[in-house]
Amino acid sequence: MDIRYFVGIDIAKATLDWAVYDGKKMVRQTSTPNTIAGIKTALRLLKTLPDWNPQQAIFCMEHTGIYNAHLLDFLHKLHFPIWLESSLQIKKAGGLQRGKTDSIDAQRIAEYGFRFRDQLRLWEPPRQVVQKLALLSAARQRLINVYNQLAGPLAEHQGFIDPTLHKQLNKSCQASLAALEKDRKAVDKAIDALIEADPRLCQLFELVMSVPGIGTTTATEVVIATNEMKTITDPKKMACHAGVAPFNYQSGSSVRGRPSVSQHARKRLKSLFHLGAMSAIRAKGELQDYYQRKVKEGKNKMLVLNAVRNKLIHRVYAVVARGEKYDKNYVSPLA
Repeated sequence: MDIRYFVGIDIAKATLDWAVYDGKKMVRQTSTPNTIAGIKTALRLLKTLPDWNPQQAIFCMEHTGIYNAHLLDFLHKLHFPIWLESSLQIKKAGGLQRGKTDSIDAQRIAEYGFRFRDQLRLWEPPRQVVQKLALLSAARQRLINVYNQLAGPLAEHQGFIDPTLHKQLNKSCQASLAALEKDRKAVDKAIDALIEADPRLCQLFELVMSVPGIGTTTATEVVIATNEMKTITDPKKMACHAGVAPFNYQSGSSVRGRPSVSQHARKRLKSLFHLGAMSAIRAKGELQDYYQRKVKEGKNKMLVLNAVRNKLIHRVYAVVARGEKYDKNYVSPLA
């Protein structure tokens, strides 16, 4: 791809800061409201650049969730090349930094695009059904969090405060807890209906959920995180993304740390695979036998459990690659 201009966009709730880098210097900078009108204003300014051709430019920005949703949609409809990158990746690549403003951040994003242009990954939007699934899943998680914030302290109070007061507190929160539970069930129903209405999504869920220990919630998060298994196609990369892959910690002769997982991970996904692993080792089967055997050999329980998480990820990718449901009696033809 022949790129002439690198457009860095720093995104805030109210504003967009634009910086254009030509490989030698910043040639344009502006700030606009974070609205469709503001985006159109910035694009009109870009048209004044010498030999401007949007197909020879790359629009690079950080992933900021909902704040960049309409910007991504607008640019994609115009078929402009988009590079959506992790904010942590851009920050770490920038080295030692002093000072921070939105306009400076836009320059750093533009320069990042130029420096790492050989690692360019063009962004493609998920299908509409996957975007809806992501929003419903996020709403479900918020309802669960609020429910736990109310129900947790009530359970802890029992036996430690006056019984009459505890009963009064329970009664005060009963209606709220019931309403939250009702709303969660409604969201669960909407998620199930969304999956059943889409043949491709329905087939993918059937494959992923055929793996013991993987339920609807985990399968939903996997589908969202990988855009239907298209953006992360390697189980090893998925294990890294989910904070399951162990990394060595060694340097010279003095630093000899034990291998450990990285904290730069998708914590929600890691938590769900942990619950899936716990479920798998409680049920009779190969994974329970594996866990018990390794523990008897003296292995650390958490290390073995992390290995079970890895096995779940590899099994999920295996069934999707084969297009067949998980078979506990499957024997590899290479065996």
